[in-house]
Amino acid sequence: MRIGLLGTGPWAQMVHAPVLAAHDDLDFVGIWGRRPEAAKELADRHGTRAYDDVDALLADVDAVAVALPPDVQAQLAVRAAGAGCHLLLDKPVAATVAGAQAVVRAATKAQVASVVFFTSRFGSEPSAWIAEQAAAGGWFTGHAQWLGDVFHSDGDSPFATPWRGEKGALWDVGPHALSMLLPVLGDVRRVTAAAHGPGDTVHLVLDHAAGASSTLTLSLTAPPAATGASLELRGTAGVTQLPQGTGDAHTALTRAADELLAAARDGRPHPCDAAFGLRVTEILAEAEALLEAGTR
Repeated sequence: MRIGLLGTGPWAQMVHAPVLAAHDDLDFVGIWGRRPEAAKELADRHGTRAYDDVDALLADVDAVAVALPPDVQAQLAVRAAGAGCHLLLDKPVAATVAGAQAVVRAATKAQVASVVFFTSRFGSEPSAWIAEQAAAGGWFTGHAQWLGDVFHSDGDSPFATPWRGEKGALWDVGPHALSMLLPVLGDVRRVTAAAHGPGDTVHLVLDHAAGASSTLTLSLTAPPAATGASLELRGTAGVTQLPQGTGDAHTALTRAADELLAAARDGRPHPCDAAFGLRVTEILAEAEALLEAGTR
């Protein structure tokens, strides 16, 4: 499959470009970025071509991987789908529900495959754990914590980007937590509570359609010593915790690319497709509205 990369930021440099270049079943055709000089530098590093015109790249590939802010991603994903390209998207799919809906409509109309790269979801151990817990059922409650230190006074994280500064932990690490909870506890009927914590920290309470409830604590401003991700479930089977995956982002993205190839070949929707990304976006938007209402 011929694939192109849209984006030249830290995530594209550290993960996307190396994985696409090394993948045995992908022909890494080229890179487009909003900064042409950055696209050329990254393309030269990986022996591929820099494109000045995004539509020219879309015309030369069968699929695109996107490493761009969510509002930009949504617009370009619609264009890519319209050009017949399969989509390897980043999370969140869009910064608004309307944006995510547009991506789903475009992918459905063009009949292209889509996979949203929720990093944690594509680790081998977490993926197996999710399948096991979903099969077990009988869960009463879950508690997820995703705590990062992207924004703190002592560091200079490459991920302290403008969109993360604007949207905060809810939209950056919230999708990771939801991508793990929803397959096990089921869809969310409503966000019953949302409250601010220190910095950009937020606390959510979710009511799941199958009867379980869950709580989420999300932050990008945690003290460095307090960072980490965890997920605990309690139910009729007892207590279980999400295993800490031994893989890295490169391994996870390689698996996501493999699964996009399979979805494109078989024509079957992937569990983490654009429609699932839309559902995650809807839950985030509901939580955001509650948070905004609570600060008035």
